[in-house]
Amino acid sequence: MVDYSKWKNIEISDDEDDTHPNIDTPSLFRWRHEARVERMDEMRREKEMFENKKQQNKVKLEETRKNLSEKEAQGIDVKELQASLDALLKEEAEIKKKEEDLKAKDRVMPWNVDTISNPGFTKTVINSKPPRKQEELTDEEREKRMQIFIKENEKLLKEYGMLRKYDDSKKFLLEHPQLVSEDTANYLVIWCIRLEMEDKSMLAQHVAHQCICMQYILELSKQLDVDPRSCVGSFFSKIQIAEPEYKASFDDELRAFKERISRRAKEKLEAALREQEEEERQARLGPGGLDPVEVFESLPKVLQDCFEKQDIPMLQEVIANMPQDEAAYHMKRCVDSGLWLPDGGKKDSAEGGDQEGE
Repeated sequence: MVDYSKWKNIEISDDEDDTHPNIDTPSLFRWRHEARVERMDEMRREKEMFENKKQQNKVKLEETRKNLSEKEAQGIDVKELQASLDALLKEEAEIKKKEEDLKAKDRVMPWNVDTISNPGFTKTVINSKPPRKQEELTDEEREKRMQIFIKENEKLLKEYGMLRKYDDSKKFLLEHPQLVSEDTANYLVIWCIRLEMEDKSMLAQHVAHQCICMQYILELSKQLDVDPRSCVGSFFSKIQIAEPEYKASFDDELRAFKERISRRAKEKLEAALREQEEEERQARLGPGGLDPVEVFESLPKVLQDCFEKQDIPMLQEVIANMPQDEAAYHMKRCVDSGLWLPDGGKKDSAEGGDQEGE
């Protein structure tokens, strides 16, 4: 008898069922086909991995059995080899069970237009469009182009960054297709970092969402090898009717992006603080190029007290009671840092007076 059961489980063509009029139907059909192809590729990879594992187990079994026979003939202890053989035999049993599972899985897999038949005669006609030519720019050219782009579109970029509904974002980008570009994504990244640095985290997180939407549109255009402006409707239709896995992937990418923005903002703030501290340090360096703060903190406590109290007699007494080398070392550092002016500033005052007289 003929087993007709296999004909009961056939995947219909990706474009044979009805869709909602508001859904971007061609994109939906394309994604369904892509998902089916991915499932078939996953099944093929699983079979390849299984065959490799099966072959490896077979080779190891043969080698182990051969070694075991040789060792036994020589009267050598074969406990370890026997244990290895037992483990390989156990693995072989698991492989056989896995093979049955794969066969069962293959039997129940739905047939589709790609697997329901094999062609008797094939004729290949290549009529594909060449890949889109990528614009090659130097870093300077890219930076200049972005500056011009921002100057011409900054108001629109900020307006897009503030939108909250998918439908509004889709409508806005369709009305302003020039915004669908890498420059917009780059601007939004910079804006997110700036907002985070200004302690506007909630606003930065919202702009981050709009940035990830733009990056997904650009990535979709690369996968389909089409102009990114033609992917606006496709992306927003897909994200609004997204399967749980796709939405989870989008949310994971958004979460990771927010973390990177927060980390980058923190790094930039720390770098700015270090730069400011270095500028302040350079501004207070003494005539010998030493920092008075660092020199003061390195002085013995008794000398620190003299400078804090600005007590010159006390300072002279402390220096007199110190070993000559130690006193000379500390006083030279005080002079080089500007903590101590040997002439009491008289030279500067005299120079100022001369200038006034002139």
